[in-house]
Amino acid sequence: MNLNATLFAQMTVFFILWAVVAKFVWPPLIKSLDERAAKIADGLAAAEKGKTDLEFATKRADQALSEARNEGAQRIAEAEKRAQLSAEEIKQNAQAEAARIIAQAKADADQQIIRARDDLREQVASLAVKGAEQILRKEINAAVHADLLNQLKAEL
Repeated sequence: MNLNATLFAQMTVFFILWAVVAKFVWPPLIKSLDERAAKIADGLAAAEKGKTDLEFATKRADQALSEARNEGAQRIAEAEKRAQLSAEEIKQNAQAEAARIIAQAKADADQQIIRARDDLREQVASLAVKGAEQILRKEINAAVHADLLNQLKAEL
């Protein structure tokens, strides 16, 4: 065989193979590679978008957390103020009640003193009448001498 003819035959087979590969194999292969590249690019874009969304969500969560902490601190401060006001009101009510109870007790004590004085006056008057009866050895009529007994009570 001739070397030139062999070389020519190999070149012809190569070009036919190249044409078949270029027509039937290469386009689906390029298409699948392009699709794969597009999927990879979409995945990378989605990853970047997810990363930015995550950062944004983290910032929003931190902001919401700080707002919640501030609001909680404000509520605690308001509750403490209300508790102090309530405590002051309770103290004032207790002091007013204590003053009322003391005033009532003083009034009751004054009334008991007046009653005790009246009872004592009557007992002294009764004793005076008994003493006078024993001295005079005769009975003194309390109804007849009521004015005298009232005057005696007033003097005591």
